[in-house]
Amino acid sequence: MSEKTFAEQHIVVTGGGTGIGRAAALAFAEQGAASVTITGRRSEPLDEVAALHPAVIPVVADVATEAGTDAIAAAVQARGGTLDVLVHNAGVFGLTPLDDLDPADVRHQFEVNVFAPILLTAKLLPLLRSPGGNIVVVSSISARLASPEQSVYSASKAAVDSLIRSWAVELGPKGIRVNGVAPGNVRTPILTTGGLSDETVTTWRSGYADRAPTGRIGEVSDITPWITRLAEPTSSWISGEIIVIDGGRLVA
Repeated sequence: MSEKTFAEQHIVVTGGGTGIGRAAALAFAEQGAASVTITGRRSEPLDEVAALHPAVIPVVADVATEAGTDAIAAAVQARGGTLDVLVHNAGVFGLTPLDDLDPADVRHQFEVNVFAPILLTAKLLPLLRSPGGNIVVVSSISARLASPEQSVYSASKAAVDSLIRSWAVELGPKGIRVNGVAPGNVRTPILTTGGLSDETVTTWRSGYADRAPTGRIGEVSDITPWITRLAEPTSSWISGEIIVIDGGRLVA
C-alpha cells in the first residue's frame, strides 16, 4: 500500500477526538491526505489529535444539530469545497432497561447514532466527489447481537446497517461507494462515557474475551486499517458491505 494512498484528498471523520475516530484520522493523514477534518463536541481532545499531524483540522461541532452540520460543511468548503471520504464514527452508548427507561436516553442515542449521519450525509452530499467519493460508517456487532438492557443501542446500530445498504444503492449511480465496519468490544472510552463503571467495563471485557475465539477484546489498531482500506481506490468494487471485526464473537 502506498504511503500516499490519499494524496490530495480531503477527509472528514466525525468523533475524531478519541478511540477509533482518532486512529482513523491519523491513518488518513499519514497516508497523504491533504486535509482530515475531525469533529467532536469538546475542543481539547480534537486539539490534541491535531497537534500530532499538520493535515488534521479540528472542528468543534455537534453532528446531531443543524449548526454542527453547517460548521462541518463550512470547513470543507474552506479547503476547496470537495470532499473525498466521509467517515461516520461519532456514536454514543447507554444502557436502556425497559423497566427503568429514560426517554431522553433513547432520543439521544438515536439522535447521535442515526439522525446525525443522515443529516450530515445529506448536508455534505453536494460536496462529495462524484464519481469517486466514499462513505464509511462505523456500526457495531450489537446490530446483530441481542443483549439485555441494550435494545436501544442495538436498534440504532441496526438502523445504521440499513442506511449503509440503502445508501450504497441510492448513491451508486453517482459513483459514490458506501460501506461499514462493525466492531465488537474495542478498547475505547465509549462504555465509560456511556455511564458504566470501570469495574463493569472490566467485567464486560473479560467476558467478551472469554467468549471470543481469538481470546481477547479489540484494539483500535484492529479496526482502523479496514476503514482506510474501504476508502481506497483498490476497493472500488466494494459497496454496501459491512465488515464484522469482532474476534469471532458473533460465531461463538
